[in-house]
Parts: sequence; structure tokens; C-alpha cells
Amino acid sequence: MTQPTRWLRRGIAAMAGSLLLLSSAAYAGAPQVKTQAPGFYRVMLGDFEVTALFDGTLDLEPKKLLTNTTQAQVGKLLDRSFEKDAVPTSVNGYLINTGSKLVLVDTGAGGLFGPTLGNLQANLKAAGYQPEQVDDVLVTHMHGDHVGGLVVDGKLAFPNATIHAGKEDADFWLSKANLDKASGEMKGFFQGAMASLNPYVDAGKFKPITGNTELLPGIKAVAAHGHTPGHNVYVVESKGQKLVLWGDLMHVAAVQFVQPQVTISFDVDSKSAAVERKKAYADAAKGRYLVGSAHLPFPGLGHIRAEGKSYVWVPVDYQQVR
Repeated sequence: MTQPTRWLRRGIAAMAGSLLLLSSAAYAGAPQVKTQAPGFYRVMLGDFEVTALFDGTLDLEPKKLLTNTTQAQVGKLLDRSFEKDAVPTSVNGYLINTGSKLVLVDTGAGGLFGPTLGNLQANLKAAGYQPEQVDDVLVTHMHGDHVGGLVVDGKLAFPNATIHAGKEDADFWLSKANLDKASGEMKGFFQGAMASLNPYVDAGKFKPITGNTELLPGIKAVAAHGHTPGHNVYVVESKGQKLVLWGDLMHVAAVQFVQPQVTISFDVDSKSAAVERKKAYADAAKGRYLVGSAHLPFPGLGHIRAEGKSYVWVPVDYQQVR
């Protein structure tokens, strides 16, 4: 081998090594993106298209918030589910396209709960819809993380929609007398409800719900009072398939599926809330229908099965919409 040939081979080898090192350095130095995919997930329910919409998460501290239990019991159940003292808790809404109507169940927190929430409207748009297309908004109850998204920058977020919510909730949360006599920590609940609902009331776009009522073909409101005075769940049915949207019948999966009697300090009537939760669990397990819950990990859709006096959550499998 001639000397020039040796030098050429050594040069090529050195160049290859340098390129490899540069390539490795480039990959190692790539900046972290730290964003997620758009927060929507679709399933078909008979002829209805159901789109779960992600509003964001907030950290709940179950040891401080859960009632009718002890901190030790809560801590043990959290640890069993690999949860810490602060549990990242989803806020979910559900968009139902019946083919003739576009119906939104709950609107997320809007600007009421800080920067980790308030993404529902953006995710509705990412899912291929516009707020102006929504015909009806069904509110499970008037807590801020369910109604805050009704108003954006002081304007109606869903200008062509009629808002439906329990009459008992309207009478309670939209009452100035109740606001005036509320404790300091409770006043924010009333103020959030009023800021979100009153613009629709003033525009003649609010319809209170009384009792169990079919609101639209295939969509029924069912009273489940307790968490709030007018808390409703919504039953959606098409072609023999059924989905029940629970709202705030439960909050902390790691605890309240195992111990359905456990309540939360946000409950206005905790005893009634526990009764409604147990009834809903038993019916869903027996009926084997699909459930959607506002505070289960997104998309919050799945089934439950009974195991003795406890229940197990079985989330839906990820799948393409056909």
C-alpha cells in the first residue's frame, strides 16, 4: 500500500469518527419540547360522535379534602395507586354530535382556576369544531371548573347555545342572598357561577332543568343531587349503546372506587352525594355501559366492575374512530 493511500484511509476514518461524535452531540443537545398532543379523544356511540375535551389538570390533595375517612386510610390507598399527596386531576368536558345537534357537557374552568386549566375551547377547535356551532350546553353543576368556560373576555363563549342546568343549582348559586351570607372561602364559588351564568340568563339563553328530563332526542338529564343542590348526570343513548356522564359524582379514583362512602369537602350535602355515587356505581357495573367522568384521567371514559363492596375502573382502549 502506498503512503498516499495510507494517509487517505486514515483521513477518511478520522473524518467518519468526527462526524459520529458530532451526530451524537447533536442528538444529545436537542431541546426538550415539553408539550402534549391536542387534548381531544373520540368514540362513536351508535350514530352519535362523542369527543372528550381536555381542559387541563389541577392538583388535589385528597388527605386534606376527602371526608368520611382518615388521612391514614387515604394515604394508604394513594400509595397503592402510585399517587403522591398531590394528585394531578383532570378536568374533562364532552362534546356530542347527534347528527342534528352539537351538544357540550360542561365547559371547563375558563380563566377561573389559573394557567393549568382553561384549554377546553382551544381543544374544541383542535377537534374540528367552532364554539359558534354548539347548539346546547348541558351543565352538570355550577362549580367554577364546570362553568368557567362559558364566558371568555366578558363575552358569551357559545353565543348560539342554550345553557341547561339544574333549577336547584340556579336557585342556590345565582342567589345574591346566598352570596352575601356565604363564608369567605365559599364566596368564590358563588361569584364564579354568577359571572359565568348570568350573561346567558340576561340574554334569555338559560333554561333550568327540573327533575329527570329528556332535553334532546337521545340525551336525558337525571337528577343526582348532593354534590350540589342541582347536580345532574346526563344519559346519552343511540342505537342501543349508552353513555352516562357523571359530572362530579366522584373525584379521586384511587380512593373512591375502593371506598365509595368517602366524600369530599366540596360536597354541599355529602350524605346525599355518597348515596348517589353508590347508586351510580352499582348501576354502571350492572348495566356494563360506558361512563364519562369529569375528574378521571383524560379522556375519563371507561367502564366499572364490582369487586365485593368496591369497584374497579376499566378505561377505554385507545382506538381510531371508524
